Amino acid sequence: MAVRLRMKKMGRKHQPFFRVVAVDQRAARDGKVIEYLGHYDPMLKETDARAKLNAERIDYWLGVGAQPSDKVGVLIKKYGSNGTHLEQQRQAIERLQTNKPTAPPAVPIPKPKAPEPVVEAAAEATEEVATEASDEAATPEETKE
Repeated sequence: MAVRLRMKKMGRKHQPFFRVVAVDQRAARDGKVIEYLGHYDPMLKETDARAKLNAERIDYWLGVGAQPSDKVGVLIKKYGSNGTHLEQQRQAIERLQTNKPTAPPAVPIPKPKAPEPVVEAAAEATEEVATEASDEAATPEETKE
């Protein structure tokens, strides 16, 4: 069985996304894979952050005779274990992570105040009336003396 390192197309219409895989060369483009080795997202604005490869496993497959496709060969040359763009890739990934939009802080919505129970209001009113009545009752007695 001859093994190829190539891209498997994923994603949706007008939003392509590719997985870099080890696959039997006779298998269909999106067919059964032997091993997943990384991914390539052409929709990212940061060019050097588009490819993420497992360099250790790619080196293994190349060591046992797997042949990369033309496009995967370019990715391995740039972003493989001895790639020419590794430092630029690291910087691009850091820029993406610092520029990620964060959700605005959640502002709590004030809850409307519930009306006070009528029982408590009535009890307070009766207490006020009782204290006023006792004050009035005390006042005439003091005047009689």
